[in-house]
Amino acid sequence: MPNYNFPKIVITGVGAVSPIGNNVEEFWQSMMDGKSGAAPISRFDASDFDTKFACEVKNFDPLLHMNKKEIQRLDLFTQYAISAATMAIEDAGLNFEKINKDRVGVIFGSGIGGMWTYHNQQQELYARGGKPDRISPFFIPMLISDIAPGQIAIRWGLKGPNYGTVSACATSSHSLSDALMNIQRGDADMMLVGGSEAVICPMGVGGFNSMRALSTRNDSPETASRPFDKDRDGFVMGEASGVLVLETLEHALNRGAKIYAEFAGIGLTDDAFHITQPAPGGEGAVRSMSLCIKDAGLTPNDIDYINAHGTSTPHNDRNETQAIKTVFGDRAYKMAISSTKSMTGHLLGAAGAIEAIATVLSIKESMIPPTINYFTQDPECDLDYTPNKSRKLEIHAAISNTFGFGGHNASLCFKAFEE
Repeated sequence: MPNYNFPKIVITGVGAVSPIGNNVEEFWQSMMDGKSGAAPISRFDASDFDTKFACEVKNFDPLLHMNKKEIQRLDLFTQYAISAATMAIEDAGLNFEKINKDRVGVIFGSGIGGMWTYHNQQQELYARGGKPDRISPFFIPMLISDIAPGQIAIRWGLKGPNYGTVSACATSSHSLSDALMNIQRGDADMMLVGGSEAVICPMGVGGFNSMRALSTRNDSPETASRPFDKDRDGFVMGEASGVLVLETLEHALNRGAKIYAEFAGIGLTDDAFHITQPAPGGEGAVRSMSLCIKDAGLTPNDIDYINAHGTSTPHNDRNETQAIKTVFGDRAYKMAISSTKSMTGHLLGAAGAIEAIATVLSIKESMIPPTINYFTQDPECDLDYTPNKSRKLEIHAAISNTFGFGGHNASLCFKAFEE
């Protein structure tokens, strides 16, 4: 066990905007029901694209949490972020009139940022003959990835550590990790942390299509995301925002907060191998999971559940399976594993936060979300992926994995809270 004398960090609030629910209750119930968020793309005409479907957020109403003037000056990813943050603050029962806001920080990530803003402004520029005076003065503040934590801080007057993280699909897991370390070193008592992504746009879908990363199962969008299945053919693009409230146990108890779980450990590594493909055998994932377990003061035998990165791509699912076997040995075959991306799609920079919420709720509710669309076993992916139906299971400790282009690996460990 590491020789640290850090305070316990707990999760006291969660908020989510997702393709399967615009609040945490809807999101969790959809997971338990094995609901897919995939459908034909509605944001633009995708008829000429190889992939014509995605996991879009549906029926989102930004007016629930911001006014029309604000909406006009916020990219969609920031609108999602503010909505999720509002819900997390309400869920945590925070009254900022009674909290030292100098000691409350915001670390929040987006893998790509305001791609819709870039698209719309570029279209406007060309439509007006390329004259630069047609560019909005809000273009840059709407576009940049770090504007979401800035906007959250401004809205609630939160003056602690504040910045954005960017590490592709590991982005918001790094946000969580950084927030944990900021609280542990005494720089804040509480952090709002998470990630947001909204890049289901022509350049986003077209770019991933050109890499041959996306599923092209256009005849059946709902069954296209099939992690660990033999016939997987790529990931399904998604969008979302997830926010968690982290605070020291002492701070939480002093204000009488409800506690979802303990945030117990992190493991951060890089493959240093390839810009998109994981290292052979999931070598980087092996190290991130091992470091995470050690940081939590646990052993592999203590882990009951893994919320896998599970992207539904040939390389990731095989390598992640191999990594789990390396870390856990024979226990790998006895553990519950699932990929919630089978339902939400791949949420890119928001994946770590949304999947952390799913993992925390799994611990709290003693339920494992399923891996839906699991039809045909892959001989190289032969573990228990909780196929197609949710399952009751008491969970003492769980890991959430996220891995990103550039070789970034982040593993987070959560534990059931014990008073």
